Amino acid sequence: MNASPPPAPEPRLTSLSHGGGCGCKIAPGVLSGILRGTTGMPVPPELLVGIETSDDAAVYRLNDEQALVATTDFFMPIVDDPFDFGRIAATNALSDVYAMGGTPIMALAIVGMPINVLSVGTIGRILEGGASVCRTAGIPIAGGHTIDSVEPIYGLVALGLVHPDRVQRNASAQVGDVLVLGKPLGVGIYSAALKKDKLGADGYARMMGATTLLNTPGPALAALPGVHAITDVTGFALAGHALELARGAGVTVRLDWPAVPLLPGVRDFAAQGIVTGASGRNWAAYGHEVALPDGFADTERALLTDPQTSGGLLVACAPDSVGEVMAVFERQGFGEAAVVGRVEPAGAKPLAVTAA
Repeated sequence: MNASPPPAPEPRLTSLSHGGGCGCKIAPGVLSGILRGTTGMPVPPELLVGIETSDDAAVYRLNDEQALVATTDFFMPIVDDPFDFGRIAATNALSDVYAMGGTPIMALAIVGMPINVLSVGTIGRILEGGASVCRTAGIPIAGGHTIDSVEPIYGLVALGLVHPDRVQRNASAQVGDVLVLGKPLGVGIYSAALKKDKLGADGYARMMGATTLLNTPGPALAALPGVHAITDVTGFALAGHALELARGAGVTVRLDWPAVPLLPGVRDFAAQGIVTGASGRNWAAYGHEVALPDGFADTERALLTDPQTSGGLLVACAPDSVGEVMAVFERQGFGEAAVVGRVEPAGAKPLAVTAA
């Protein structure tokens, strides 16, 4: 009797998607065109935060003490290990709740998988990875929805609570504020290097460390009177999310580029041309709003527009609150948080970059 042939090996997760992580986001310019027809809808007074300033989540007042934070985030694989993919996607989805100053209370899973390509075991590992992050955050995955899709997709609907007086918008920065970034940049470039088999074990470990570190400082930061605005840096890159902060407040954000923390080796990768397509799409969408210094290299611009998956919180705070903000980050394990810029009166362009 002939033995059955061994099952064919499963393909790499990243080979099944045209883009990975938050680099899958629709380009900012295209997205604004898509959303143009959704404005003008009736807005109840209880809706404290909607789509007006492209904020991280919606916020709906329940009563004088509680507001509901609601968001969703999902994407295609950024890594090949299914458990790690689930962890990254879940961490990224919960980040939007923390960025509003909220505390997560539960999540729903969003699952789209090519069931004729991936095994039940592999799909299960993706969900296990997401569940492990939710356990760390102290919340249940209370349900969800699944479909059979061409590309693997995983993420969460994340729900949280925040006091209405502590909601942190991306549009309330004040002139004179200092900007603090919670995590180093470079996840998009790392993901591009991984696809080309050029990211070593140390780089992968750094990538996982950054992308699975929950942005738990959000509620503590929101409780500080000197913190005026918070957003998280994801697919539109540091430049794109700083622009949202600037546009919303009608100010200019000035980034001190040498002070911006970077993951090890990302400049070398960028110099080799290892960047994401999303980086170029980001620049094409908003580059006209950015003032770069003379001689700013293309490799540096690629870092400025590098899409981050599960990136750090960007905090605008009063100068005398910087010490408190840095202390919150330090206590919660964000040792690479750094002061990266300041908020100025509106100038010729909403984002200006200083190279020295």
